[in-house]
Amino acid sequence: MEYKITEAEFEEISALVYSESGISLTSGKKSLLVSRLSKRLRELDLESFHSYYEYVVGGGRDEEFTRLLDLVSTNKTDFFREPKHFEFLQEVILPDLEQTKQIRIWSAGCSSGEEPYTIAMVLSDWMSERGAWDCKILASDLSTRVLDKAAAGVYDIGTVGDLDPESVRRHFLRGRAEETDKIKVKPHLSRMIAFKRINLMAERFPIKTPLDLIFCRNVMIYFDRPTQEQLVSKFHRHLKPGGYLFIGHSESLHWIANQFHYVAPTIYLKEK
Repeated sequence: MEYKITEAEFEEISALVYSESGISLTSGKKSLLVSRLSKRLRELDLESFHSYYEYVVGGGRDEEFTRLLDLVSTNKTDFFREPKHFEFLQEVILPDLEQTKQIRIWSAGCSSGEEPYTIAMVLSDWMSERGAWDCKILASDLSTRVLDKAAAGVYDIGTVGDLDPESVRRHFLRGRAEETDKIKVKPHLSRMIAFKRINLMAERFPIKTPLDLIFCRNVMIYFDRPTQEQLVSKFHRHLKPGGYLFIGHSESLHWIANQFHYVAPTIYLKEK
């Protein structure tokens, strides 16, 4: 069966997605929505996108709404993606915190976990030469599906193909028998990270400790400007004075009302 979406159906689904997650589906995403949801409609034996909308909102189907978000968003990430951020962490931020030997980081929109594990690798390598630190990384996403994958810490061997072999040896375990094409992060990385479902549209985040650093990269591209401004303001409140916000390479705060000081492309400082 070939599905077609009416304007009214597109508007009700996009309004639901926007109200619950902040993701803005413009009219240009209509064909994307159809292509990504059609298979799900077939699996549920539903006749129309309106039927699917009623299925999602009826009976408190949180699991199906999460699946909907997985289908309309792109969970694309890699280890050491946008490497200049990790160079800045190693060369600027960590030396500044050497006296306290403590750091609190939030990886917001962590997807399948490559970002927080990369942060943990940088911290682990730093500590190997300078002694132990008190390091805590909060990694969050709206999707429980990708959070489960992230918490498991198991990846295809090809995902670390561009990393230094010595770094892979230090931080990953190679699968055996039928799992030789898999790798798993070592416990010294996973111990630093707490994975938690957080909706960035929530009025308050379950974070009590002021943060040194927030990574929120390639997430705000899904939001409209008012939503971006609200989110950036909340990030500002949760950072310590002197804390940093990292955003994605295709994002900018230039057109967004904010209280941050520009440091470098996609790097912003909450001034002391």
